[in-house]
Amino acid sequence: MPDPQAYPLEKLFLNISLKARMKKNIGEHPYGDVGQLILLIVFLIVWLGDSFFYQKSTFLSVYLPLYVRLVLLMIIEICAISLIRAGHAVVHDVETPKNIVTSGAFRFVRHPLYLGCILFYVGLLISTLSLLSLIVFGGIFIFYNYIASYEEKFLEEKFHEEYSTYEEKTPKWVPRINQR
Repeated sequence: MPDPQAYPLEKLFLNISLKARMKKNIGEHPYGDVGQLILLIVFLIVWLGDSFFYQKSTFLSVYLPLYVRLVLLMIIEICAISLIRAGHAVVHDVETPKNIVTSGAFRFVRHPLYLGCILFYVGLLISTLSLLSLIVFGGIFIFYNYIASYEEKFLEEKFHEEYSTYEEKTPKWVPRINQR
């Protein structure tokens, strides 16, 4: 029998495959985490390269002063961190919730964790106004919308009418201003 330490890459792919099968049973997209990591790396490479080295598509930044962009960055990142923490409270509970979570940030949007991640990218986009990064962000948003829809199908099958009612009351991405 071959030594598992001799093939660390095979072990890594086996672990990813096992985790993907396990996630399917709890409603998470099997490749959601890997996809998010890959897209984060691609975005950061494009954003850093365009914003600080090549500056091919950051010409709009001259129309919005740096201090305004940095203040917006701070506000958006604080909101993003808050939403990510609120979403993680459910994801990292000791037990998977038995009911639909409709409290906290889940009162305002159905996917606060994903919305927080999206806002993280928006903050970076605003900080340098890189148009190349905006193109990559479009793909990132499509990906997040896809995995959120995947998870919603699972929740609809698991909770039926209760989840449909929650979907009607609670927006997917943009909170309603007049919502109580």
